[in-house]
Amino acid sequence: MALDEYKRKRRFQDTPEPPPKLQKKSQHRFVIQKHRATRLHYDFRLEMEGVLKSWAVPKGPSLDPADKRLAMQVEDHPVSYFDFEGIIPEGNYGAGTVMVWDVGTWQPLKEEVKGKLVPASDAEGSAMLQKGDLKIRLDGQKIKGDFALVHIKSRRPGSKGTEWLLIKKKDDFVVHGYDAENYDESALSGKSMRGIAGDEGAAEWESNRKASRGPLKAQWLADAVAKLDKRNAAKRPTAKVSAASAEKAKVKKKVKR
Repeated sequence: MALDEYKRKRRFQDTPEPPPKLQKKSQHRFVIQKHRATRLHYDFRLEMEGVLKSWAVPKGPSLDPADKRLAMQVEDHPVSYFDFEGIIPEGNYGAGTVMVWDVGTWQPLKEEVKGKLVPASDAEGSAMLQKGDLKIRLDGQKIKGDFALVHIKSRRPGSKGTEWLLIKKKDDFVVHGYDAENYDESALSGKSMRGIAGDEGAAEWESNRKASRGPLKAQWLADAVAKLDKRNAAKRPTAKVSAASAEKAKVKKKVKR
């Protein structure tokens, strides 16, 4: 897929996402971005052929070989999208919060005698991708080990042949029962999804500021608030008297000495 599709879907004057640009040299990086759009999913991206080859993984990657994760191939993204984290505004394609959930490096693999997996060349990796059976080795902060990306026949109408499976191979990095949702921390900023969206900061700000009231249109509510304010005001002099009494007691003690 070319970056033309990426460009077609976006209005770059309205979204903070980077503009399309082909990269000449691949650094063999991968990124997994947690994306809360219409539905929460994880965008799995491999840097190859000057772009980020991309798949949307609804349930997220797994380190359990028993989990065959559906991965829907989407348009290629520019390599500059690698560290994009933030908020895509409402009204734009993919509107929602994006987290850089995991980052690392990857390499294509090929099978040798007895099924052993060994590093392959970039050309071999591209050929395997075209064939629909790409074996890879990931070395990230959260996701490590060998995986297979396997193209499958369409199971739903309208999928246009974009359905793949992301499957963990058996190795030293297997974790049975793995759930990506248990790890809600950005590999880039350390923030949670709520933190990136601004929810946590807003909650902290609200708790540390005095409540401000605008005009209350409902008369019953205005009356109730007025009564509460009057009750609170009545309590304040008591506190002042107590403080004054305590001060007088201190003075008396000093005089007696």
